[in-house]
Amino acid sequence: MGRTIDQIRAFKLPSNMMQFAARGALSVPPDENLEILVYLAKHNKIFGELARMTLAGWDEKATLAAANDPKTAPEVLDYLVSPENLRPKLLPGLLENPSVAEVGLAKFAISASPENIAAMLQSARVRKSKKILESLRANPYLKGSAASTVAELLGGGASAAASVVASESGASAAVMEIVAPSVEIPAEAAAVEHAEGAVPEEVVSTYLAEHAAEIVAEQDKPFQPVGGIVDLLGADYFPVSAMQDIGKEPEAATASPTTAAAKPGIDAAHAAGQPPPVAEKRQNSMQKINHLDVKGRIQLALKGNKEERSILIRDGTKVVALAVLEAPKLSDGEVEKFALQKNVLEAVLRQIPLKRRFMKNYIVVRNLVANPRTPLDLGLGLMKHLLAQDLKNISANKEISETVRKLALKMYKQKLDAANKK
Repeated sequence: MGRTIDQIRAFKLPSNMMQFAARGALSVPPDENLEILVYLAKHNKIFGELARMTLAGWDEKATLAAANDPKTAPEVLDYLVSPENLRPKLLPGLLENPSVAEVGLAKFAISASPENIAAMLQSARVRKSKKILESLRANPYLKGSAASTVAELLGGGASAAASVVASESGASAAVMEIVAPSVEIPAEAAAVEHAEGAVPEEVVSTYLAEHAAEIVAEQDKPFQPVGGIVDLLGADYFPVSAMQDIGKEPEAATASPTTAAAKPGIDAAHAAGQPPPVAEKRQNSMQKINHLDVKGRIQLALKGNKEERSILIRDGTKVVALAVLEAPKLSDGEVEKFALQKNVLEAVLRQIPLKRRFMKNYIVVRNLVANPRTPLDLGLGLMKHLLAQDLKNISANKEISETVRKLALKMYKQKLDAANKK
């Protein structure tokens, strides 16, 4: 009789055995078990989700052994090295494994995080591969000394490395005609900002330079918050009669002075055509943002205040929303809230874990896993960092994917058993 994986490919295994296979519970060698799980994860619509969940929690030592073994099935290696499935500890072994296709590593290099770029530049194989190095050079996260190293390895020598550094430091000058600032800061406001610790212009110009192509493509796109303007400010914020005029300039009220005097406080303010102070502040922020183009919104995301960042993180234009995460004044508390928001772009949730500073914050990690909008592969990968009580809470959260809930429950029980054995 042939291997079990061959029977699964030929649809010869009964349903109950297929379920055992998707749980990694078949009595087969470890390497075949892993091959079966990857096959089901990639090709089986019925048991694929269960197989992916099993793979996310698969024993790290066994997975590491497979990543280092040249005899591991190519499909398994491709699965392990793909950006959505990669575990950081597996990367060194996968990079040196001759059975991992160079094209797969080149594909991974294009979007590798700064941490993974550093690991790749430690690999002898990567340093000798022109194809992988060229992919690294196209990576938007390649900066500073890493960019210089790639330039040298590609054969440009010291002069090429120097040109890379020079292009980074002077990138703004090369593209400022395209991405010239569109937000004018009054002199008084600039003085106050400087006194409180102004955001350097280099931060803005560098971001504009790095994303010049995206900005040009999206430059005429207006502000459109994910979920809509009512969802952004809250339905209670707008009077029912004014729902048709959301986003428009406020019109002068026509109430008589007598009517205005009859109602003190907030009612009097409404009658006189003056919105309450809090509403006025929020409306002014919205008006400012609505009048800005993409370049202006990026600058505001990088240099604005907390309230403006809380609005712009919801921008439907990706290059604007991601600029908020680069803001020097962004606090950990803001990121904690962003990680839990359901009305942000998926790109925002994917970008947060790429920053080491954010990942040092346990609340950010927990909120990402607990967010129903977090991509499945990202949530499963972060779950191993959670404490037992949070795993228990997530396993009972009906808003979250069933795959995430099941794995959370499994990991909670494992942690509970481990604690009881001590």
